[in-house]
Amino acid sequence: MTQKFTILFDLDGTLVDTAPDLMNAHNHVMRKFGYETKSTNDIRKLVGQGAGSLIGRSVWGQAKKEFGQINDDKIKKEMVSEFIDFYGKNINIESKLINGVYDFLKWSKENNIAMGVCTNKQEHLAVDLLKKIKIYDFFEYVAGSNTFDFCKPDPRHLTNMIEIMQGDLKKSLMIGDSETDGNAAKAADIPFVLLEDGYTEKNINEIPHKHLIRDFVGIEKIILKYLDH
Repeated sequence: MTQKFTILFDLDGTLVDTAPDLMNAHNHVMRKFGYETKSTNDIRKLVGQGAGSLIGRSVWGQAKKEFGQINDDKIKKEMVSEFIDFYGKNINIESKLINGVYDFLKWSKENNIAMGVCTNKQEHLAVDLLKKIKIYDFFEYVAGSNTFDFCKPDPRHLTNMIEIMQGDLKKSLMIGDSETDGNAAKAADIPFVLLEDGYTEKNINEIPHKHLIRDFVGIEKIILKYLDH
């Protein structure tokens, strides 16, 4: 049996535009605790930086400025808990699939491509969102920030997934929208497809990538080059 080709996808900003719902959860917490709220565009820039640099690897979209001013760990934990609770209950209010995603996932399935989601969102939140937005069944495996003892940009987040999916690093590819994804793919030594206008403050030329796409329309042409090898 010929080894399947494997594609790993980031979630926030790659498969799904989650910024509106992340913003609502973020602003709910900020208002409750007396801090500044953010716009959707602000959230898009903050999310891609990863929660590890902010308040642990569990929460997306929190603002560095606010948390830098909070010295009380108990307050931070309360804010994290409040965020997860609110976001979990309102995870798919305004979120929507990135243009072309559903058709590409369907095409990949038809072409016997193994697919997995590699995200720094908590695993249970990622699974819940994928189910509610009706694309969960396309994926063989979903790994969140708390699935392993490490997460992106650590390359083991990707390589462990590929191993669990019984894939081959030489027949794998990562699709994402930020430097967190690009750096992880580079360290794992697998090709990286970068989605423009992602959840990041970085410019395109600051993110290592082999291919650049605007959305998922027509991405099959890129993937076919790898399937022919």
